[in-house]
Amino acid sequence: MKTLKFKTNIKCDGCITTVTPHLDALPGLEQWTVDTNVPDKILTVTGSTEALTQEVIDTLKKAGYQAELI
Repeated sequence: MKTLKFKTNIKCDGCITTVTPHLDALPGLEQWTVDTNVPDKILTVTGSTEALTQEVIDTLKKAGYQAELI
């Protein structure tokens, strides 16, 4: 398992609702949370796949959001 943190533009509960089905469908992604109370809107993901970083970035891009590994 690895845990990664991303700076995102997921700003509110509506944004979280939009990305939920996309992130939940990612194979190997065990858990994820978004802290919208900090300026960088930090997405924390835990998963078991080697390509997790790129998969999360690509998945959020398809949903209309940005993610940058921090």
